[in-house]
Parts: sequence; C-alpha cells; structure tokens
Amino acid sequence: MSKPKIAGIVVGLVLLVVVVGWASTAPYLSNTGLGRTPGIIIGGTMTPALNDFSSLNDSVRGPLLFKLSGFPPFVNNLSWVGTPEGVITATRPDNGYWARRVRSNGGDGLLRIGDQTFEMTATEIHGDDRLAMMRQWAEKSGRTLDQPAYPGSEPLRDWKVFFWTAR
Repeated sequence: MSKPKIAGIVVGLVLLVVVVGWASTAPYLSNTGLGRTPGIIIGGTMTPALNDFSSLNDSVRGPLLFKLSGFPPFVNNLSWVGTPEGVITATRPDNGYWARRVRSNGGDGLLRIGDQTFEMTATEIHGDDRLAMMRQWAEKSGRTLDQPAYPGSEPLRDWKVFFWTAR
C-alpha cells in the first residue's frame, strides 16, 4: 500500500473519531421531540424580536434553547425570564464554557423560546443591575437569592447574569 493511501486512511479514521466523539458528547435536546439528537440544530421559526418578551413568561413553560454564533455550533438549555426589553438568563459562577464564549465572542446567538427563534445578543450584567435581574430570575423559579438553584450549587446571588437583547 502506498504512503498517500495510508495517509488518507489515517486522516479518514481521525475524522471519524472526531465526528463520533462530537456526536456522543454534544448537549442533547430531550424537549424538542427529536429524542437524543446532538445539540447542534436549534429549530423553531425565525421570528422578529418582540416588543415585550415578558409576554412569553406565562405562555411558554420550560427552558429556552440557545445557540451561540461561531464554532462549535452547540445548542443548550437555560432557565430564563422575559422582560419588556429582553431575556434574563443566569449561570453558575464557575467560568463555564458558554459564559466564556459570550465574553470572548460578543454574545451573538439565537434563542428559541417555545417555537419562536430570535436573533439576540447576550451581555453580562454586573453590579446592582445583576442582583435585580437575578432576583427576577429567582422569583420565576420560586426561589430567593439566598437559595441554591439545586443541591450543592452556589446561592443564586453569586450566579452570573446575562441579558439577551434583539440584534
């Protein structure tokens, strides 16, 4: 067998391992009706930004789906609360992957709330505004700022807040 043919086989095997690895470790969307589908397709209907996102708080249950611009193209779930100006999300203060991407890549992405998908930009919120937004997020989930989101997590007052507005 020639060296170019061996090199082609090796490259093909490496690509196969990468694709299988991605598909087996990507976030999975269980609430889309697609079963265990790798989290790379957000779906929904592209919709112009709403004048008031708080209108979705009572009509849409469960987490929203988000997909940040750039690579890798992953989709994940977030708890949220709509406001007249945009959407509040929060994450643990552990410098997680998606929060780092928002900070380094400008925060452009897609939010799917129910069947509507919106082009949005996330901005990290600091100071007193962060606590006010975190209080709204906590109230929607029936918690206070002193409670953890789940056993073993930090109190909600320590979580990082990201506010999504229309692009």
